[in-house]
Amino acid sequence: MTTESDFEIFLVTAPGLESVLCAEAKARGFRAATAVNGGVTVTGGWPEVWRANLELRGAARVLARIAEFRALHLAQLDKRARKVAWGAVLRADVPFRVEATCRKSRVYHDRAAAQRIRNAIRDATGAQVAADDSRDESETVVVKARIEDDLCTISIDTSGAPLHQRGHKAEVAKAPMRENLAALFLRQCGYDGGEPVVDPMCGSGTFVIEAAEIAAGLKPGRSRRFAFERLASFDAAAWRALRGKSSGAVDGKPVAIRFHGSDRDAGAIRMSEANAARAGVDALTLFKQHAISDLVAPEGPPGLVIVNPPYGARIGDARQLSALYRALGETLRARFKRWRVGLVTNDAALAAATGLDFAPPFGPVSHGGIRVMLFQAGPLD
Repeated sequence: MTTESDFEIFLVTAPGLESVLCAEAKARGFRAATAVNGGVTVTGGWPEVWRANLELRGAARVLARIAEFRALHLAQLDKRARKVAWGAVLRADVPFRVEATCRKSRVYHDRAAAQRIRNAIRDATGAQVAADDSRDESETVVVKARIEDDLCTISIDTSGAPLHQRGHKAEVAKAPMRENLAALFLRQCGYDGGEPVVDPMCGSGTFVIEAAEIAAGLKPGRSRRFAFERLASFDAAAWRALRGKSSGAVDGKPVAIRFHGSDRDAGAIRMSEANAARAGVDALTLFKQHAISDLVAPEGPPGLVIVNPPYGARIGDARQLSALYRALGETLRARFKRWRVGLVTNDAALAAATGLDFAPPFGPVSHGGIRVMLFQAGPLD
């Protein structure tokens, strides 16, 4: 059931991961979750916008779509933009920026379209336009206008800084995995917080920390601020109540399993330990410095090995990496019986070098401008 205050909410994710984010949104109880190009649409009001930013691990941004109308020329865009109830959403004391994109439309000039909408907002609210060179996401609100096939959709970026910035990872290793991508790859591997996770090339600890947070029922947005807190529609009391609610059945309960990361680089281990401490999961995580050849399965039940090894296009020559992937596969086959494996790489030949019996890969997914795939195998014999 919808109400008069309901609108469409767009959850942005990396292309290729829409179906996984859609499954997460449905599991978190968001209504009418539908996977579309570049993300997922759900229906709700401002409390659902707040909850999406706070609780969804796989979303990159949350856009509130507040208006939609046809515009066949700039004068019509100007007129209809002035009919939007800007004062119900934007505050006079918060600077704003308008970003417009035009595609297959008679209004084809991005800058001219953005100017018309800026003028409408400024005249309606008295708010100041942020300087063109201002990218301070902690102080401004971004209004996004997408004009496609003459249909103008107005959205508010309610996140501000990208949602992978949880507020815990002050230090990153080379070519880091973003938290939201790590969360969706974990979900695609069937991880739900009830089994141990091992990352033998942990870098700055993203997979391990994300897995521990899921097991502990910690909300990904618990430590940061959001752009929606600067909107006229924001209710501080309701937000405090929402943040205080339990996010899952495991909240406040001891977590018996542990989450393990290793890396041959001592600096990566120091970063991982510091990041885990900031995230509040240092009691659940163990990081050790050693090579792949020294990797052993932790005591206890089998779980998931998930790893994002270096790829040729990113860190080194792929031809020189075959030995690394081969050693990884040999170690896992010998010492991780009954464990499942998830491996993220851009090169099917490197995945094959492990000698593991992978299912057809999931993807491709854009990771730092590189199209990667998730290869899954196991449980290992």
